[in-house]
Amino acid sequence: MFNKVLVANRGEIAVRIIRTCRAMGIPVLALYDPEADLGSLHVRLADECVPLPSELGYLDQQGILQIARQHGCDAIHPGYGFLAEQPSFARACEQAQIVFVGPPADLIAALHDKVALLDRARAAGFATPSYARLPADAEHADTLQMLAEQLGFPLIVKPSSGGLGAGARLVSSPERLADALWQTRAEAQLIFGNSGVYVEKPILPASYVEVQLLGDRQGNLVHLGERQALIQRHSQRVIVETPAPSLSQSQREALWAGAVQLASLFGCTSACTVEFLIDGSGRAYVSDIKPRIQVEHPVSEALAAVDMVREQLRIAAGAPLRWRQSELPLQGWAMLCRISAEDPWSDFLPRAGRLSQLRLPGGPQVRVDTFAYSGCLIPPRYDPTLAKVITWGEDRQICLERMRCALDDFLITGVPTDLPLLRRLLDEPEFVRSGTLV
Repeated sequence: MFNKVLVANRGEIAVRIIRTCRAMGIPVLALYDPEADLGSLHVRLADECVPLPSELGYLDQQGILQIARQHGCDAIHPGYGFLAEQPSFARACEQAQIVFVGPPADLIAALHDKVALLDRARAAGFATPSYARLPADAEHADTLQMLAEQLGFPLIVKPSSGGLGAGARLVSSPERLADALWQTRAEAQLIFGNSGVYVEKPILPASYVEVQLLGDRQGNLVHLGERQALIQRHSQRVIVETPAPSLSQSQREALWAGAVQLASLFGCTSACTVEFLIDGSGRAYVSDIKPRIQVEHPVSEALAAVDMVREQLRIAAGAPLRWRQSELPLQGWAMLCRISAEDPWSDFLPRAGRLSQLRLPGGPQVRVDTFAYSGCLIPPRYDPTLAKVITWGEDRQICLERMRCALDDFLITGVPTDLPLLRRLLDEPEFVRSGTLV
């Protein structure tokens, strides 16, 4: 395996990775922001910890590589966000002969260009939303008018290096297009280092479903079922379930087969996710492929009884997958709720502060992924996610009952959270019946 793994992340995903490394007997080096993370749980759990080397923080590629070399790390796990989808960082790790725990740089680069990804998926016979790449002169009124006539309103303006959420803007009328274009370009440059954008025709109404995959370097791929983001706010999935309540068994099996076929086309390895939009008639459209572990991965782990971080590490070390698809039965039902330090009654304003009390839920088939503890600091400069609660049951009703009990058992004081809203959502009759609020 590896002599030492550097975890290039923070918060709950850093804790998640460290715990699996410890279970595998792999020493861990953690990074921390001296102003925000010195007392964080991921720092306390790691074998060694080093402050971030510059103001670039968790985005300092060369600084992080230098720390890895200095401390004898032969692998780096990026988690999600930060450097997880930066082909330049994966390539720099390869050049430094340090294993990047994730897909190779060339694959990340191929999936980074969303228009090229959609072009290739469409050429292979997959349905995609209607879309068009914006040329460099797209600010000109005649170019904008031409695109508007081709696709029609409403439109979504998206960064060509981004995904479904960050930087995307829904435009309902022609007079709003120029401003949305300028704002998305600026945000794309800030977040992704690339101001390229494209426009896409939204599919309305639509449900969002993604298929979780694992692939080794020998060309083997398996799926861990699909999951559905039932409640979303902006780009964040708040409540996620697997199996997807909106799909029939034949629909989900077709989705699994399509996801494996598309991932094979690109040569996906490690943990990756094929994302689909499902329209009102049940037709699936390829939306994106994410070449990393995702926030919502624990529900897929619960359904398939697989530790995905362990498998990422094994795959990165060159080991083949341990199972064929027929050896991965997907059993029961799983649900995830994301708990954030934000006030849902004040336009979801993030709230920093210190937790005065924290009581975590327990019980059969209840899991909590968190970095929080009583007295810990919730810093203002990072994502406000405090914890993810995951429950499993033999069927949806049992899973939902366990989630209700888990949220009722949760106690957090010191900062406001969205716990009251989550409790209310899980009691809504339509959500109980079908997983929706419509």
